[in-house]
Amino acid sequence: MSAAAGSADEQRPLTRREARDGATPEVDLPVVDEGSIPPRPPLPAGSAHPVDPTAAMREQLRQARGEFETHVTQAREHLDQANERIKARTGRDLILAILVGLGFGAILLASLIFIKELFVPIALAIAVLGIFELARALSAAGRRIDLVPQIIAGVALVLAGYFAPPWLIWVALLVAVVFVVVWRLLAQMMSKDGRTYGDVLTDALVSGFVQVYVPFLAGIALLLLAQEGGQWWVLAFVAIAVASDTGAYAAGLAFGTHPMAPRISPKKTWEGFAGAVVAAVAAGVLLAIFLLNLPWWAGVIFGVAILLTATLGDLAESMIKRDMGIKDMSSWLPGHGGLLDRLDSILPSTIPALSLYFLLSPWMTLP
Repeated sequence: MSAAAGSADEQRPLTRREARDGATPEVDLPVVDEGSIPPRPPLPAGSAHPVDPTAAMREQLRQARGEFETHVTQAREHLDQANERIKARTGRDLILAILVGLGFGAILLASLIFIKELFVPIALAIAVLGIFELARALSAAGRRIDLVPQIIAGVALVLAGYFAPPWLIWVALLVAVVFVVVWRLLAQMMSKDGRTYGDVLTDALVSGFVQVYVPFLAGIALLLLAQEGGQWWVLAFVAIAVASDTGAYAAGLAFGTHPMAPRISPKKTWEGFAGAVVAAVAAGVLLAIFLLNLPWWAGVIFGVAILLTATLGDLAESMIKRDMGIKDMSSWLPGHGGLLDRLDSILPSTIPALSLYFLLSPWMTLP
């Protein structure tokens, strides 16, 4: 029975595994150290699942936003560093100065382009604030300035420039100066504080100077505004004065090495003055041709005239501030100082602007 079973096992066909084991030769394989085999790298996250296009787009947007914010931060840091260097050299915050200047210029431009009568309350407000600023600075320097009569006379003088006949503004100036001077003398007589004769005389002269420097020159601007097409002349002379200041600032900052008036204003240089000349003449020619309908040579005359008065006005106010021992008239305008610190080149330029209007306006009738 066992023999039959043995023969049956021999006759049974081999299974696949038995055939494979029997066919594989016995070979001595080398021993491999499993520790020397590097581990298999992990599969990418989500490789076992299909990629979501929305999620991938969000990830790309997040990365792009991060790179943009990085660039913005770096650019802001560079701008802040440059602004600090300029501030250390000039004493002005460039960014704030630009923003304040743009805001002030936008208001001025809108009033002159659309409804020129809107410039009247603007000029009146500037004159009142200028009187208050100058009176406060002079009082801090030891002068006696009566604010109430100064404002009363100043308002009347400014309004006379627009609403009264042209010749009447000179009469209004005389009345305003006499009014504030007499007020100061009477106030000094009533106070009886033992103030010296020289101080009283200086107070009276300074009181009259306030009326001439701020409200009278503002009234001259309104007198020009009241003429036919006068709003374009006001816009033109203000633009030339601003271009002169900007050209002087840029050229002085980039190339300034030779002081122009070191005892009056140490930071003004001849290189800056050269930049002011180029900017003022270029602005004068462009404005004469495209805004005032004047020949190019009239623009050269206009630019040079405004340049000279703007430069002299700037130096004159620097001398006044140096005499009072202050850097700025006030700190009302961030990046600029006081209101009069920005108007020191504009107010004196009203005189040549009005004169050139009457001298050159006949050219506007030529083809």
